[in-house]
Amino acid sequence: MNENEKVDLKNIKEIVQTETVQKAIEEAIKTEQDILLHPVGDRRILPNVPDKNHTRTNIDRRGIAHDENNINDYEQSMEKEHTGKRYIIDYPIVLNIITTNDTKFKIKARGVNISSSGLLCRIPKKYQDVIEQAAIIKISFEIKPGTMPEGYEMKIKNIKSKWVRTINDDDENYIKCGFQFKELLAQYAYRKRQFYMLTVASIFLFLVSLFIILLRAESVIYFEFNKTLYLYSILAATFLLSRYLFGAFYRPTPINPNYTPGVSIIIPCFNEEKWIKRTIVSCLNQDYPIDKLEVLIIDDCSNDHSQERIRELLLELKKEEGYDIDSRVKFHIQPQNAGKREALAVGAKIAKHELLVFVDSDSFLDPFAIRNIVQPFQDKKVGGVSGRTDVANTFTNNLTKMQSVRYYIAFRILKAAEGLFNAVTCLSGPLACYRKDLVLKYSDDWLNQRFLGQKATFGDDRSMTNFILRHHRTDYQDTAVCSTIVPNTYKVFLKQQMRWKRSWLRESFVAATFMWKKEPFMAISFYMGLLVPILSPIIVIYNLIYIPLTHRVFPLTFIIGIFMMAFMMSFAQLFLRRSSTWFYGVWFCLYYEAVLLWQMPVAWVTFWKSTWGTRMTTADLNELLKKTKNQDKKEGNAV
Repeated sequence: MNENEKVDLKNIKEIVQTETVQKAIEEAIKTEQDILLHPVGDRRILPNVPDKNHTRTNIDRRGIAHDENNINDYEQSMEKEHTGKRYIIDYPIVLNIITTNDTKFKIKARGVNISSSGLLCRIPKKYQDVIEQAAIIKISFEIKPGTMPEGYEMKIKNIKSKWVRTINDDDENYIKCGFQFKELLAQYAYRKRQFYMLTVASIFLFLVSLFIILLRAESVIYFEFNKTLYLYSILAATFLLSRYLFGAFYRPTPINPNYTPGVSIIIPCFNEEKWIKRTIVSCLNQDYPIDKLEVLIIDDCSNDHSQERIRELLLELKKEEGYDIDSRVKFHIQPQNAGKREALAVGAKIAKHELLVFVDSDSFLDPFAIRNIVQPFQDKKVGGVSGRTDVANTFTNNLTKMQSVRYYIAFRILKAAEGLFNAVTCLSGPLACYRKDLVLKYSDDWLNQRFLGQKATFGDDRSMTNFILRHHRTDYQDTAVCSTIVPNTYKVFLKQQMRWKRSWLRESFVAATFMWKKEPFMAISFYMGLLVPILSPIIVIYNLIYIPLTHRVFPLTFIIGIFMMAFMMSFAQLFLRRSSTWFYGVWFCLYYEAVLLWQMPVAWVTFWKSTWGTRMTTADLNELLKKTKNQDKKEGNAV
């Protein structure tokens, strides 16, 4: 497509309305239905927002008196908030009841909602007296994946409980009974899974020992073939193990309840009608002083119904008293589609507070995310902080499960290891916080960034991180949590990964010019981390193809090494998160070696491409129109 054929940004809506293009767009972004958590709604839209009149404090929703300056008190309140969060369910429940006269009942019920501390279920009314006068209540059920946060999916057998309340049901033949568990589900899971985890750990240690023995047996042979590549293998193993070691020593910055700097949350939005309302609500629903938090929504000339959804939500919020929506929320529409960086830069210019939080339009903040992410800024040398990103749609399919493991390890281990040295190399797009003065200082260079003559249109998070990291510290706050929607089809996923690799290559080479000035351990780790992915395709070809063909040696050590890397990721997920998805770490590593690894050479020669792949940006639309036009020509010639 030549220059004259490119999309006119001002007329983008008219273009996408054509039937041919619309069908192509629908096909390009076609996805599965995601499985998401469904929290029980609160009577208030923003239940975690402290009110202006201090009837409720931002620590305790019930107005119970306590010391707000006590850090432990605050952390306990956060734990209670997460523990008491209820989720809508609909699966069978079995109640095993023993009455005061030793009569036994086995009652079948239906779950309505659940939390870590209790359960609400629908029960035939004839059992009301039996339940309310029961001496012993034991409940059995299975927590289905996707109905509670990751790590809770499991079978519950005879957990001791007590009846706490009964409420009427819409059907007069049924009642709803609330039960409190004698121990939290997290405690129950920990107790029940100890043997399971010990067994897995033992197997893992056995495999590691076996690998060491095999390595000693075959190392002489590989050393004889190629000393350089053998040295690379040692460096790669050292790099990986060091990340896990450093990640184990990481600790988040503790909360100082009295430290509440002004925060402006900026949400760049483009064609996000499905998720944007949920994102905005999560950003507003923060346990943070009202007068110190604002939300800026910058719509980048969306051509779907995003703008309508945003207006609908703002009208709904304005009906509620005590939230100051008019003064705390700004909705700005770009005159034309200019890209994510431009939208973020516009938000930074109109923001009124000292800290800027960038949040992706398909990411949802935990109610305590802002409270936590600002804490490292007590160190004046810190210029930016990354929060932790979890996967919101983990249980949609096997692909999203693989990504869930990858995300958790990437943040809790790899990024935490960088945070230990105050040199996080990517303040991730879903949730990152910056000092406003630094963003404005580097804004022009950021917007006009070029690499080898080509304008940089993505990788905005890594790029801004480099500007900050060059002269300041960057940190990681594991307790500042958001969840994001990840691709649920391989087509979209592979396009996203290709975009990330192009950005990683570009920004890693930029960072390489100054990382040697940082803390020595971090500098060495960075350059090893740069070298390993770039050389990996060569190493795989050499070990799996060249050596077997030329020397008639089966690459047993190399293959076992791949599996050891995979099991290490999976075992870390199991140990730290206790999630049933842990084994998908193995599948991700194998998928990486078989597919994702070979994107790296492609990224070397296609760094100039500006398409996103995961959403229909202007660059993607240009590419789509080009393909559509070529397809029409082929069909015309065929006729």
